Amino acid sequence: MNVDHDKIKHFLKEDAFIVSNHARSRMFQRNISTENIKDVILQGQIIEEYPEDEPCPSALFFAYSEGRPCHVVAAECEDHIRIITVYIPESNKWIDHIYRRDQK
Repeated sequence: MNVDHDKIKHFLKEDAFIVSNHARSRMFQRNISTENIKDVILQGQIIEEYPEDEPCPSALFFAYSEGRPCHVVAAECEDHIRIITVYIPESNKWIDHIYRRDQK
């Protein structure tokens, strides 16, 4: 099952989201706010999907927030979304912040 971007946006707007402990730790380390996360999901694009993730399928979102590129992994659960992680994409791992570099 693929994630539904509109459903994820709806949950976010309704404050039906949980930020995992891992994501909260990364937010603190990387100076990324909850508002930055909302910006990325609401204004951004899905660049990868992980339909096999358990317990809920997830997706990788990309957008600029406050002028810097940002990635957010969010899972679409039955009645909420879960923010899995958030980070600033590194240029040695990403092309234009969207395409993974070949990591041979």
